[in-house]
Amino acid sequence: MDARDLPYLPTGLGSLSPSWPMETVKELKELQSGRVNSGHDLALAIARLRNSLSLTSNTIAHAAYNGYVCFFDQIMPKEESRKWFQQVVPTLGNLLLRLPSLLETNFQNADMDVHGDGVMLATSLRILHPQQPGIVFLTQELIAALLACSLFCLFPVDETCVIDLQKMNFDKLFASMTYDYTRIQEHKIWCIIHYFQRISSDMPKGIVSFERKVLPFENDSIHITYPDANFWSTSVIPLCKFEVHYSGGIEDQSNEAVEVDFADPYLGGIVLTSGCLQEEIRFVINPELIAGMLFFPPMANNEAIEIVGVERFSRYTGYSSSFRFSGDYVDERDVDILGRRKTRIVAIDALCCPGTRQYTENSVLREINKAFCGFLFQCKYVLYQKVLLENGCSSALGNNVGVATGNWGCGVFGGDPEIKIIIQWLAASQAQRPFIAYYTFGLEALKNLDKVVHWISSQNWMVGDLWKELIEYSRMKLKGEINVGFLGWLQRR
Repeated sequence: MDARDLPYLPTGLGSLSPSWPMETVKELKELQSGRVNSGHDLALAIARLRNSLSLTSNTIAHAAYNGYVCFFDQIMPKEESRKWFQQVVPTLGNLLLRLPSLLETNFQNADMDVHGDGVMLATSLRILHPQQPGIVFLTQELIAALLACSLFCLFPVDETCVIDLQKMNFDKLFASMTYDYTRIQEHKIWCIIHYFQRISSDMPKGIVSFERKVLPFENDSIHITYPDANFWSTSVIPLCKFEVHYSGGIEDQSNEAVEVDFADPYLGGIVLTSGCLQEEIRFVINPELIAGMLFFPPMANNEAIEIVGVERFSRYTGYSSSFRFSGDYVDERDVDILGRRKTRIVAIDALCCPGTRQYTENSVLREINKAFCGFLFQCKYVLYQKVLLENGCSSALGNNVGVATGNWGCGVFGGDPEIKIIIQWLAASQAQRPFIAYYTFGLEALKNLDKVVHWISSQNWMVGDLWKELIEYSRMKLKGEINVGFLGWLQRR
């Protein structure tokens, strides 16, 4: 681990021997003592903690402290608030006191000796830089401590801007309680607070992995390269099974599958500000996902992010403005041989507001390669996965599992859902996933999707055949020669 690669951690923690400054230790012990017993006291404690780390006041939202007072002293029921300050806050103070040792353990133990020759393959906490495939393994306990830093706004901000990382502090989320209050923000906070309540009474012991996946633009001997149009048009891979679900959500699917996060190029999107769409909702019901924002610069067109092992803690209802936290969720998914819960989430970002540009061949190629990068099981091409295979851990890698997805890149992103369906089906098929489970989220235009999918499957087309139909339709659509959707046009051919 290069100590210079961790400037985004709080002062004193981004070194080979992590430690808190003495003044910070004093303030954390104050949290641990149970003497902080109101939102007002908590706001003052946060200010003192930040001061002990020499974090300037202008790097936190001006109204954040009032937001903590508003939520914990006015919105949270009194009995729940009492338990929060008597039980949860002291536990979090103790957790933060142990954060240096948790980090040191991660730095020392999380690398692999690939060939037994002393050359280590990095898996410890670090920035996963663009165009560099890599993976980070974190314990759920370490993630909890990092998220506690977010709650108390202990991360530096200036350094993250230089490295092009997301801001990790929860200040803007709480600030919105006073200057941009909506029930959406309140209920996002409830999900996160519920997470801290849960982990404070029963700390989870599993592992979560965060991986940057890359389809390099240039040939090498390890990776599959970024496919061109000829690759897709000549593919003789059969179309995989396609399941249509008219109700339910991706996170509720019962089969083991890679679950698609309709992502922003910056992992997590605007979950810590005003956003409450598919990605943001997933990040607050599975808050451990937020930890990835700490070390992932934005994704390029040939990249995806896969996260395995996060636990779900909250139930919810609604979407966007109707989103509401609706109570505790007990995650009963099995754990793999590496200690990761069998929840596999792949973040892929679609083109935003592409308009008619989405029908150009370059745009279609960009979207299908983005999905392919996310869906591709890369065990033959990524070194650390080779190590796992050699040690009999193939079941832990997620091969032979399907894809669970929906209207990726549609809605506010403006994508054509009928085009996106086919793009994801082709990508999943080419990645040799056994099935794709598609959730329509009640979209009226897709009410007959199951019948159309059955018809397409009856044609016995290969990936290349359906790709050619998609490109022909897109060419005609771009020229204004047709005004019907792809699925209807295809059946009339």
